[in-house]
Amino acid sequence: MRSFASSLSCVLVSAFCVASGARAVELRDIRLWAGPDSTRVVLDLSGSAAHELLVLRNPDRLVLDVPGLRLKAGAHAKPGGAGAVKRVRFAREPGGTMRVVLDLAHSVRAKSFLTAPNQRYGYRLVVDLASGAKGTTPVRAEHAPPEARDLIIAIDAGHGGDDPGAIGKNGTREKDVVLAIAKEVARRVDAEPGMRAVLTRNGDYFLELRERMQRARAQQADLFVSIHADSIADRRVDGSSVYILSQRGASDEAARWLAERENASDLIGGVSLDDKDDVLASVLLDLSQSAALSASETAAMSVLRELSQVGEVRKHQVQQARFMVLKSPDIPSMLVETAYISNPEEELRLRERSHQAMIAAAIQRGVHDYFYANPPPGTRVAQLAANSATHAALTSAITTGR
Repeated sequence: MRSFASSLSCVLVSAFCVASGARAVELRDIRLWAGPDSTRVVLDLSGSAAHELLVLRNPDRLVLDVPGLRLKAGAHAKPGGAGAVKRVRFAREPGGTMRVVLDLAHSVRAKSFLTAPNQRYGYRLVVDLASGAKGTTPVRAEHAPPEARDLIIAIDAGHGGDDPGAIGKNGTREKDVVLAIAKEVARRVDAEPGMRAVLTRNGDYFLELRERMQRARAQQADLFVSIHADSIADRRVDGSSVYILSQRGASDEAARWLAERENASDLIGGVSLDDKDDVLASVLLDLSQSAALSASETAAMSVLRELSQVGEVRKHQVQQARFMVLKSPDIPSMLVETAYISNPEEELRLRERSHQAMIAAAIQRGVHDYFYANPPPGTRVAQLAANSATHAALTSAITTGR
């Protein structure tokens, strides 16, 4: 969810700022670590923030300007010196910019970057100071890009526990084969540079449908893929299909979120709805859902194309339905019906590890193709995609003599 939410939150936050004015970012704490050759300074922030960094001499000091930054009430944000830093001080600049000054024990080389929240910390502005040769001319510090992160792919194996799902003529249980396929998809995603898989369940136990969605949101997933095996009374029917949320399903979920937003702690694209009026909350939710549905359809088409290469496809267009697990308002989501377990031939194939691996590989390739065609900013995949495009352009130029 983070990559999608990161880009989406720019839209949502912009809409919110227009309606009610931008909120200042709070400085919650400053932490210092000193090593033999470097010192790290970490500013814990309440949100994302732009910054300017300058290293000065006579005396040696580092100046960090952060527009809109304010010190959180009661926060202890003046640590003692460590390593290259003798002390930390603050000054308020015209226009609301907070200036953080690090008085230095010696000259340094510096770089800075902003990191996105994780399970332990929120936003962090990190400044790394490396010892510089004395007498060198001070230069404006290097602005390193934010640390690239991995994409998070949530893989959901349907059913489980006392819910076996559909059962084939030969006794094959849907919950078993889809868990095997989900684990293989996760293994292949984890082998992909710049991607990491999370399983909503990794064993034979039951999860409520909404809990599956919530687990993906808790992991800040960039994409949610629910894996199932279809069933129908006509045992001749076969083939795979891919579903996304219908507009009616989205409308139902929007009504639920709007009704419960005062009691909800969840965020839509990084923006809470609980303190918004009815009109603004509805606009933000509509923006989020529209973007998520558009991304869902593109990703689902990519997976469906790959599935068509490994077996029969029952429906050659992405289908829409009101499946509960697809209702996350800010995560692109799809449900893959891998085959008809009610069809005796497909049931047998679903039991074969080789066929499970073929289905898993197709899903993983579809996910890969989608993200390389639509790489979220700030991710390793975006860097890899850019490098790949550059390499392809250079290769083309060499082969064509241009």
